[in-house]
Amino acid sequence: MAKRTKDPVIVVTGASQGIGAAIARAFAAEIPCVKLALVARHSGNLAAVAKSCAALGASPGVFPCDVSSENAVIELEAAIRRRFGAVDVLVSNAGKYVGSPLLSTTTAQFDHMIAANLRSQFLVIKAFAPAMVRRRRGDIFVMGSVAGLRGFPNAAAYSAAKFGVAGLTQAMRAEFKDKGIRVCLVHPGATVSPSWKGSGVPSTRMMPAEDVAQAFVGLYKMGRRTVVEEVILRPQLGDL
Repeated sequence: MAKRTKDPVIVVTGASQGIGAAIARAFAAEIPCVKLALVARHSGNLAAVAKSCAALGASPGVFPCDVSSENAVIELEAAIRRRFGAVDVLVSNAGKYVGSPLLSTTTAQFDHMIAANLRSQFLVIKAFAPAMVRRRRGDIFVMGSVAGLRGFPNAAAYSAAKFGVAGLTQAMRAEFKDKGIRVCLVHPGATVSPSWKGSGVPSTRMMPAEDVAQAFVGLYKMGRRTVVEEVILRPQLGDL
């Protein structure tokens, strides 16, 4: 494994629950002296995640933020920089799923899915990537979805947003590959998380969030001469 920054600073958006919280805890457990900037809209759950990360040896900070707001994200980047200094790893995970048939989806609902899942990724990357480019070092992990690989019924707006995330990430990889920045897009399938609450799908049919989180840590630990550009994770029995 390549030599790492002594105290890496890792930003995880959408860190208050589900996969984001699992990613934060996985980095806390496996990366010594890690500094974690935990980002989500509501501070209550973030505080609980921060406490669990601190118990694992990390130095966490809680940063409430609506990452679909440009001004809020600009302020977020400045606040994290003041608290922790330069960011080494960005895990752009924040997103939201609301399903509906295409013909029942209102323009407002469509715009909300784009803002929560695509605009937010763009804004967060735009805020944190420039410092990585200047230092010519960094890692950017972007949360995609199998819904960004093929369209699913009753998920037209979500699929449109996640297809956009895939295009954004692939373009970013092409622009940043000679700037010392590794870019990886992770496409998880059905994962135990609040998004599936009330669906009636048993948790045993889905992937544990902790397994998805392990993929991020493993990708980060690889030597810097190697990048895994895209990863697809699915339940053993396939998509739902």
